[in-house]
Amino acid sequence: MDTVTLSHEQLKKLSYKKLKEVGLSEAHAQKVATILIHADLRNVNSHGVLRTEHYVNRIAAGGIDTAPTISFEQTGKVTGIVNGGDGIGHVVADEATNKAIHLAKENGVGMVTAINSSHCGALSYYVQKIANQGLIGIAMSQTDKIVVPYVGTESFLGTNPIAYGVPAKRNKQFILDMATSNVALGKVLNHKEKNEPIPIGWGVDEKGESVTDPNKVVSLLPFGGVKGYGLAIVVDIFSGLLTGSKFGPHISKMYSNLDQKRKLGHYFCAIDPEMFTNKEQFLEQMDQMMEELRNVPPKKGVDQVYVPGDIEHADEERNKREGVTVPKSVFNYLNS
Repeated sequence: MDTVTLSHEQLKKLSYKKLKEVGLSEAHAQKVATILIHADLRNVNSHGVLRTEHYVNRIAAGGIDTAPTISFEQTGKVTGIVNGGDGIGHVVADEATNKAIHLAKENGVGMVTAINSSHCGALSYYVQKIANQGLIGIAMSQTDKIVVPYVGTESFLGTNPIAYGVPAKRNKQFILDMATSNVALGKVLNHKEKNEPIPIGWGVDEKGESVTDPNKVVSLLPFGGVKGYGLAIVVDIFSGLLTGSKFGPHISKMYSNLDQKRKLGHYFCAIDPEMFTNKEQFLEQMDQMMEELRNVPPKKGVDQVYVPGDIEHADEERNKREGVTVPKSVFNYLNS
């Protein structure tokens, strides 16, 4: 597959330009491009600038408002709701994250839901932002159906990602960002873009049989069988039912009906460790835990045990130095 390697600044500018051209404000286009590049730097390319074309197409079709009225209603001492006004999800989710941080700094905990949103990109961005403030971050988002329930044959749930960010003192943050499916749909799409086969267990065809051709994927499987299935339901409860949004098969599709507003829900939580324990001790113990985990002897043929976020942090540092590689087709679109 032909690829192009650019500095992350160049790639961000190209994505920003496309988003600006289709009507996003300068601030909103910058925010979206920043979050897309965050994903590409961490080699989570499924949520990177690859997605720009889809956002542009949905905006052009009228499915995302380029000048939304985004409002916040504080519903309790530590709770609130951000109404995204059918704007682009990255901006809506970022606003909800900011509000959760503010509430946590004032009261120790902040829990904010977002409504009338759209796809918001990599959740790692938001929990890392919370962790950068010395707080524990939790984020969840519903997605449209693509995952079969455990032992089911038809899609009902979305990939329904969940993410955690935890600060430390000497180490970079603990960042766990995972789909409740075996893989995120974006990874299948990335393999499709690269014309590469996918591993067995990622996707199934209309008969529920595993396939290696990404073009034949009809549904994804939950990770860990019944455990991933159960966690996917929990994510939809927090980001769907708790927000008063639709759930499961009732959520509008991401890649069809581009003229329709998606009305997605998200959930964000920020927690100040100081409310429960000595904060300095907590940060020291996070360092100790992560360092001890890395020192666990690895099995034969493996370099070391990693903590969630380690590989992505290393990828980010390297890609900042060496540039971000994207499929030539993606570059051609961004540069057109």
